[in-house]
Amino acid sequence: MNWMMVKEYLKRDDRALLPLGSTEQHAYLSLSVDSILAERLAVEAAEPLGVPVFPVVAYGITPYFRAFPGTITLRVETYLSLLRDILDVMAEQGFKRILIVNGHGGNTPAQGLIGEASHASWMENFPWTRLEKVEMPHEQKPMSDLDKLRRLDPKSLRQYLKDGNYGGFYQRDDEEMKKIWRTGVEETRALLVEGWD
Repeated sequence: MNWMMVKEYLKRDDRALLPLGSTEQHAYLSLSVDSILAERLAVEAAEPLGVPVFPVVAYGITPYFRAFPGTITLRVETYLSLLRDILDVMAEQGFKRILIVNGHGGNTPAQGLIGEASHASWMENFPWTRLEKVEMPHEQKPMSDLDKLRRLDPKSLRQYLKDGNYGGFYQRDDEEMKKIWRTGVEETRALLVEGWD
């Protein structure tokens, strides 16, 4: 969309989606997994309804992965200021119903300080988050000690995790993953249609 199209859209509707991602290690998957998933989910949910999707915010809160090259993290105060500025301008321009599609658990400030329960496993492994010519391990990695993870500094965390996966299988059947994806799209679309109370 260009600005003139947005102006016309706002005459008939006030909904929009804002995908939130992150740029961080995901073991054998893309550094952009969280951004790819948030943006794709938002687009697939909104497109049939004609609701605009703003560009993904591709950086988030991920201090615990700083020791993995390619991971970029923002401070909590920087991230919250960035989101406040974006949302304030969107509201000022006429968007009153903004659905945030968050692709990164660490973007919840409290959670960003303690880490996540699963990372870089089959749960984020979709055909569109994989890198070409990168082979996934076939074995199941033993689960990491989550209490230990929370106590480690970034360099120690990298040494402990080795490849960045918290544990479990790296990949599941693509058809199974596509079913899970479709459910997420349907639930997000339902929020756009019904979830504004």
